[in-house]
Amino acid sequence: MIDPQSIRTVFMGTPDFALPTLEGLIAAGVNLCAVYTQPDRAKGRGNKLTAPPVKVLAERHGIPVYQPVKLRDPEAVATLKTLSPDLIVVVAYGQILPKSVLEIPRYGCINVHASLLPRYRGAAPINKAVMDGESETGVTTMLMDVGLDTGDMLVKRATAISSEETAGQLHDRLSVLGREAMEQTLRLLCAGKLEPQAQEDNLSTYAPMMKKEDGRIDWNRRAEEIHNLVRGLDPWPGAYSYLDGELLKIADTLPRQDGSAEPGTILSASAQGIEVACGEGSLLIRCLQLPGKKWLQVADFLRGKPLSPGVRLES
Repeated sequence: MIDPQSIRTVFMGTPDFALPTLEGLIAAGVNLCAVYTQPDRAKGRGNKLTAPPVKVLAERHGIPVYQPVKLRDPEAVATLKTLSPDLIVVVAYGQILPKSVLEIPRYGCINVHASLLPRYRGAAPINKAVMDGESETGVTTMLMDVGLDTGDMLVKRATAISSEETAGQLHDRLSVLGREAMEQTLRLLCAGKLEPQAQEDNLSTYAPMMKKEDGRIDWNRRAEEIHNLVRGLDPWPGAYSYLDGELLKIADTLPRQDGSAEPGTILSASAQGIEVACGEGSLLIRCLQLPGKKWLQVADFLRGKPLSPGVRLES
């Protein structure tokens, strides 16, 4: 039995998603000798230099923080080697770990990935699972190798996806599930009971990084597909259409089976929602945003911009 306090551990992560796992390692008494995160970035209208959430948490607990621009640079690798980590835990770090880093820790590099591998390898597994209308997803801890999320699986935790859950809501739940999966992985590691399982590559799906243009709505698609697109891209990059040539962001939708008109045509507009004809069925929109404006519930939106049946939303 290995004492977790004896495991010299380096944590690599950057955004909010990584925070619960880092908090779990701290609570477990793991010997965190360093935290690696992305460099501070300029954010907001004032371009104020802002530290990543992981850096803020690490400094609060007095853990040394490293922020190399490129982890693969020989100098960065040499610095990491001087820390002599037994284990590297990676959660949404934002950089690919080169072979020279993967070979450093004796227990390997363990990644918390937000899908039930081998499904949804890549940068946006949460978005893609929702967009594909999946009813279940989860997290997987994985022993990293040089491939893209191809390493041996260690621990899985599954959870259901509701038909109206957004990617943002699912993101928050999976971040907590990731902590639980990593805590179980650590217990098994310390007990010498980890059983790595190879992935079946033929079952994998690639989930590329989302781009703003991915949010463009094609009203010729089925209402259910558009609904999944809207919630899969909420909160970023967001789904959108065009109204009178002006970009219109759309959220909080509900698919319906009725509606027969040219796709994109508004069938009705009331405080309950704006119903738009799709290639099959119709979509009820309950929240909208115009450029430079705040998000509005449909009743408030219609007070400022009345809409009538027959008006077309353009792709």
